[in-house]
Amino acid sequence: MSFQSAKPSWPLSLFIKQYWAIENCVPTGQTHIQRIVPSGLTELTFYLNDRPNSLDKGKDISDNVILSGHLKGYYDIAVSGKLSMFSVSFMPLGIYMFMNMPADELYDLNVPFRFIFPEIANQLEDQLYEADSFSEKVIVTERFLKGLLNNRTKSYSLDRITKSIDTIKESKGLIEINALSDITCLSRKQFERLFSNIVGISPKQYLKTIRFQWSLHYKHQHPATPLTEIAYISGYYDQAHMINDFKSLSGMTPGQYFKDCDPFSDYFNSL
Repeated sequence: MSFQSAKPSWPLSLFIKQYWAIENCVPTGQTHIQRIVPSGLTELTFYLNDRPNSLDKGKDISDNVILSGHLKGYYDIAVSGKLSMFSVSFMPLGIYMFMNMPADELYDLNVPFRFIFPEIANQLEDQLYEADSFSEKVIVTERFLKGLLNNRTKSYSLDRITKSIDTIKESKGLIEINALSDITCLSRKQFERLFSNIVGISPKQYLKTIRFQWSLHYKHQHPATPLTEIAYISGYYDQAHMINDFKSLSGMTPGQYFKDCDPFSDYFNSL
């Protein structure tokens, strides 16, 4: 298996975390099951050969180009044949800057890209197929996304939610929603509505995801740390709270997850 990644150029770096690609070939007759968990990010993924099959019918991968919103929970995909994928990982609110629709319409969904951009999706897909290298795919994608970005303008509302996102990351998700609404000078109800509209997920669910991602990151950095200490550091009320969140987001207890999966955080990892 080969993996490549690259950072976006300015000004796309304000809204995109990274570009990445995987090339893998599963032996004939074999299937690899991969669990997908909430990352705090949204993804635009191009499948250039065989597509994986989602084992959750609500998360069907029904097209070669898929836009995935923020996840509520986990699901599994079955990978077989030749997997060749190129993906754009957006910042938490990044996808909002490229669409003319509320981001929460993508919540917990895998949506064919052509449904969102029917006039240009096929053109982008064709250009990526023709690109011979990862770097060429990045160039093609950046040219496309910069064209979309030029049609959007920043707003005061976006600045408010950007501040709340920065605060959530700095606090590792250990902050109350009322404190976030105070930071944005909005009532709690106004803040929750605006946050969901721009980020694509409710503040409560997003904070839950970020605590989960921070626990993965901390375990990755400090593998010998016991679960009770990780629960405390990650802001869970107790170990039972951590177990409940892990089960809802990953389908496993923390002990099972750390034993069977690599505790790697897509959200807190830096290139």
